[in-house]
Amino acid sequence: MATGRVSAVATTTTSPASTSDPVGGHRPRLLLIDGHSVAYRAFFALPVDNFSTTTGQPTNAVFGFTSMLINLLRDERPTHLAVAFDVSRRSFRTEVYEDYKATRSESPAEFRGQVDLIKEVLDALRVPYLQKEGYEADDLLATLAARAEREGMDVMVCTGDRDSFQLVTDHVHVFYPRKGVSDLLKLDPAGVEEKYLVPPARYPELAALVGETSDNLPGIPGVGPKTAAKWLAQYDGLENLLARASEVKGKAGESLREHLDDVRRNRDLNHLLRDVELDLGPRDLARREVDREAVHQLFDQLEFRVLRDRLFALLPGESDAPDGPSGGIEVIADAPAQGALASWLDQHTATAPTGLDVTGRWSAGTGDVATIAIAAADGHAVTVDPSDLDPADEQALAAWLADPTRAKVVHDGKGPLLACWSRGWAPAGLWSDTALAAYLLRPDQRSYDLADLVTRALHKELVVDESGEAPAQLALDLGDETTDLGHESRVRAEAVRQLAMALEDELATHEATGLLHDVELPLMQVLAGMERTGVAVDTAGLDRLNGDFDTRVRQAAEEAYAVLGHEVNLGSPKQLQAVLFDELGMPKTRKTRTGWTTDADALQTLFEKTEHPFLAHLLEHRDAIRLRQTVEGLLKAVADDGRIHTTFLQTVAATGRLSSTDPNLQNIPVRTEEGRRIRQAFVVGSGYESLMTADYSQIEMRIMAHLSGDDTLIEAFRSGRDFHSVTAAHVFGVPAEEVTPAQRAKIKAMNYGLAYGLSAYGLSNQLRIPVPEARGLMEDYFGTFGEVHTYLNGVVDEARRTGYTATLLGRRRYLPDLTSTNRQRREMAERMALNAPIQGSAADMIKLAMLKVDARMREQGLASRMLLQIHDELMFEVAPGEREVLEELVRSAMGSAMALDVPLDVSVGTGTSWHDAAH
Repeated sequence: MATGRVSAVATTTTSPASTSDPVGGHRPRLLLIDGHSVAYRAFFALPVDNFSTTTGQPTNAVFGFTSMLINLLRDERPTHLAVAFDVSRRSFRTEVYEDYKATRSESPAEFRGQVDLIKEVLDALRVPYLQKEGYEADDLLATLAARAEREGMDVMVCTGDRDSFQLVTDHVHVFYPRKGVSDLLKLDPAGVEEKYLVPPARYPELAALVGETSDNLPGIPGVGPKTAAKWLAQYDGLENLLARASEVKGKAGESLREHLDDVRRNRDLNHLLRDVELDLGPRDLARREVDREAVHQLFDQLEFRVLRDRLFALLPGESDAPDGPSGGIEVIADAPAQGALASWLDQHTATAPTGLDVTGRWSAGTGDVATIAIAAADGHAVTVDPSDLDPADEQALAAWLADPTRAKVVHDGKGPLLACWSRGWAPAGLWSDTALAAYLLRPDQRSYDLADLVTRALHKELVVDESGEAPAQLALDLGDETTDLGHESRVRAEAVRQLAMALEDELATHEATGLLHDVELPLMQVLAGMERTGVAVDTAGLDRLNGDFDTRVRQAAEEAYAVLGHEVNLGSPKQLQAVLFDELGMPKTRKTRTGWTTDADALQTLFEKTEHPFLAHLLEHRDAIRLRQTVEGLLKAVADDGRIHTTFLQTVAATGRLSSTDPNLQNIPVRTEEGRRIRQAFVVGSGYESLMTADYSQIEMRIMAHLSGDDTLIEAFRSGRDFHSVTAAHVFGVPAEEVTPAQRAKIKAMNYGLAYGLSAYGLSNQLRIPVPEARGLMEDYFGTFGEVHTYLNGVVDEARRTGYTATLLGRRRYLPDLTSTNRQRREMAERMALNAPIQGSAADMIKLAMLKVDARMREQGLASRMLLQIHDELMFEVAPGEREVLEELVRSAMGSAMALDVPLDVSVGTGTSWHDAAH
């Protein structure tokens, strides 16, 4: 047996200045950033509509600022770094001149709060920032720049304020945003003089003459930069010019003499102070290692996955471990002789959980295996290529994989499961999945990449150090047969093993161990089976639908053109704005940076107000395009077996709900005629009798009744009558049979909306009633169901105290924004706190139901198959003669999935298509 040591090591990198850099050789390099200036430019450079979190927090300024900072760290490699902010608009300059900057408009609402987020980013990056009452950020930057230059440092000042040009010297350069924050103009003394015709020291003198519009400092009428520069050169500076103003000829000279006081005032105000007393000096601003965990948490909240990748690419060896960079992940690489794999497995994997890494390809419910790496707890690891195994070794590997007593750990294991199944292997004994474990601990995280998790939990870096090899590729789905993945796969397997041990301890602390081992892990295997099976579709029917929707798209466009009398690009917001608000003179919608919004909600509201035929055709056009795209996606997803194999995602929704992708079967309309036609194309497969669907009725309301303990609400469910009519009868004080359709609709909206933090304003919009009427309706509702009101208030208060909400199974969702000083973020977190326990408990319930249904189907040896889970609905393919027994099994398993104080109502239907099986 050959052995060798392979390690994934963390290496520390330094940031020396480039000797060819124009600012200077190996002198310390200080980067200073004007925080407000850059943030404001970033806000207007990036559309706010395209940059916001799922909680509704705008992030365009934060994203742009952080992106620019990362670029500067990458390109300029500063050794020292700081950011300065304005405290307020009041400073010593406004004491001198009340109208200083008075023409600046109030910051947009979407900008407010983003500066605080930028400061949170800086805290995570361990970048110091400064601010001082009575002074502007420019004064702080000027003070630091002057001191740094005196102390032998090179300085880079990034700001959108032209006053900073006066700071430029051979060792102080200004980075001025030329376009947005991605295109920076680097100005040295020659650059300033070339652009403004004066050396940097005289730039404020030039600005005093011509004025500065952004600061509300008027210049001399009729005097532009060229004239001002000529005067400054001719009279050798501003003081001489003012002293000899009588000598300046012409109308420009007269204008100068009439505005001497303005010029002097301008010069006093645009002079940057270089002697502000500060707590930190240039040498205190040395770059520090970032707080990786803080970066992960904050970037998760901001949903900055790409920026995080870019940032960490700059820091290949930094770690937030207290004792500095880690020694890495080491394995002893074994190469068992032919026929000796069984012996190796018995020797090394008999006791503790073993890390498993599978590389290959998997999609459409199938896959293939390229390599399998096994990392044992004793430090030994082996990589096997299935194509090179002799029969004895392959039999040993298959038996080991199928042995439930040999505990195995995987990362994102559903794909590897499919790949193993494709070779006839049946893995069992899955003890942990590190992606699922991390998801339970941090459900709002956007990514569960193995490298990120290893860094966060183990404080190590997955960088392979073997004869100068490049860093390992960390994605599991590699499948590149030309690459020797043996050492990389072994290191990943060991990383997964170590990570599982670390996360297991954390799961116990968060009381989530049961959720992983009893729910998510077994469910992963059920979902893999469903993906492998897929659902049959009528492709001819989908083709006809696609043609019908395509015709609708063209007809709607032609009818819209006919109303206008000319063609317009119906997909262009800019052209639609011109048509709707200029040509047709319609009421304005919500203002955005690019004009009045033309999003779907705004257009629907506009149509309800105006009933204009152009809007009717435009909405029809959009709807037809959406339907056509849905059908096109379904057609592309049909595999060679004539079935669609969607992928179920367990780690996307923070509430615990499953997601569907490639294709997304959750976005097929349920209650529309078009949605029913699409569902008609999902059919029973060959050799099976029918499709069966089963779902829970009003599950979230039943969970709210249970959680709140409201006797009146519980009794409404126990009565067995129409729930919305019964609750409406209580609210309006009439018998249930006398409840009108309008009254039922109002209470139905209340019933479903409360769990989502529905406000009186939201209810008024939904029901198209005045806000006071909606508020009165809510008061009547809570007066009837008082315990519901108490519960909803209490769940937010409890989450604010603990920092998280919990489902009936204990699934947590962490909501740090509940204590945010930003009102928008805090209110969004409050709505999440209301919804998470209810929607999360519903997600837990359907998962438990799936596990129970699957187990009973296997116990009874049924040939029927579970195909899909769409929210609260399950779909089955019924084998001949099994309909009655399957229906009884499904009703029983779903109805007993979780014990509530109200009965669980399960509706079941059968038919030859998804539509026909509806109930």
